[in-house]
Amino acid sequence: MENALRPLIVLGGSVVLTLLVVWVADVLLRRADLRHPETPLWGLLRRCRVPLRLVMLAGLLRGAYRETAWQIIQDHEVGIGRTLTLVLIGASAWLIVRIASAVVEATYARYAATTRHADRLRRVRTQVTLIMRIVTAVVGVVAVAAMLLTFPDFRAVGTSMLASAGLIGIVAGVAAQSTLSNMFAGFQIAFGDMVRIGDTVVVDGEWGVVEEVTLTFLTVRTWDERRLTMPVSYFTSKPFENWSRGGAQITGTVYFHLDHAAPVALMRERLRELLEKTSAWDGRAWSLVVTDTTPSTMVVRAVVTARNADDVWTLRCEVREQLIAWLYEHHPYALPRVATTTAPDRDRDLVPEDDRAPVRDDDRRPPRSDERPAAPGPGGGHRAHADARARRDDAPAAGRGTPRRFPRPRG
Repeated sequence: MENALRPLIVLGGSVVLTLLVVWVADVLLRRADLRHPETPLWGLLRRCRVPLRLVMLAGLLRGAYRETAWQIIQDHEVGIGRTLTLVLIGASAWLIVRIASAVVEATYARYAATTRHADRLRRVRTQVTLIMRIVTAVVGVVAVAAMLLTFPDFRAVGTSMLASAGLIGIVAGVAAQSTLSNMFAGFQIAFGDMVRIGDTVVVDGEWGVVEEVTLTFLTVRTWDERRLTMPVSYFTSKPFENWSRGGAQITGTVYFHLDHAAPVALMRERLRELLEKTSAWDGRAWSLVVTDTTPSTMVVRAVVTARNADDVWTLRCEVREQLIAWLYEHHPYALPRVATTTAPDRDRDLVPEDDRAPVRDDDRRPPRSDERPAAPGPGGGHRAHADARARRDDAPAAGRGTPRRFPRPRG
């Protein structure tokens, strides 16, 4: 009877004690969260319930599993103990990461609630994200190392590797040169305030917003929802545009190529009316001036300001569309025009003016439908013109002035 009850007491007692302790901790955290709603730490710590259960259960079973007196446990005592140790190490690492995440997120939430500067908020968010990744990586590496040390074979391998640690370090440094450079570049970006999550940047001719920053790579979301993944070393070794640096407000320009008679003063008044009606304009500045001229057109530049890059793009498109529609409706002469003229008769221009034959009315008439044009020969159209001129010169003088009768149409 005792042999049957002892395993139940050990296993059941461990499970019951674990559930009881976790329940009490959850109740205390819930009450603390209700009493202090301005502090999100207590609510975030409630997410640690699952790793806390694993840590307590693995710890209780690791210390009391031998007391079950089961034959199968005694036969596999070493394997069971090592398994419980591995579970305890992994659950402890998970619990530490969850606690660190709760503390960091609570600190960031309180800072975000008290500050009104968007650029500072993005900088702190970038630093917090990288700090959490560093903590997770360090805890993971330590946990894996502790798990490996539980195996005696790995201890012997580790002792032999210490003798050649210098050579291995050199080889590893050369092999992981790019990885290490990206990692140090990540630290430089995080704490050097070069680029932050939410910044509007232009890299390799692509405009986008920084969406994610890690220790090795950085993700930029473009305007058409594409993702550009770039190594963080790019931002420390090459120039790039950061439109959010020093403030998110930005100035945009719109260019118009118009006729010289365009009403610039009226366009300026129309631009002011458009800006006062739109919400994308932040009211800081605007202007409309003539910046350049060409023999056929002049260049008119409109300058507008907005709160961020998205608003300035919308504002530029709206100003361009509204002003062109207004010019087309009220001042169509202001739109650019292409000057054209009739090409001169080349064969007639080659003949001296004194020798030119007078142009008769018959020559100006359009050809009839039943007349066939002469097929151009080797000389092309020029020979056809020459033959027609020869026939005209050989015609009797009396017939030149007589009117020509046309046959009556049949049917």
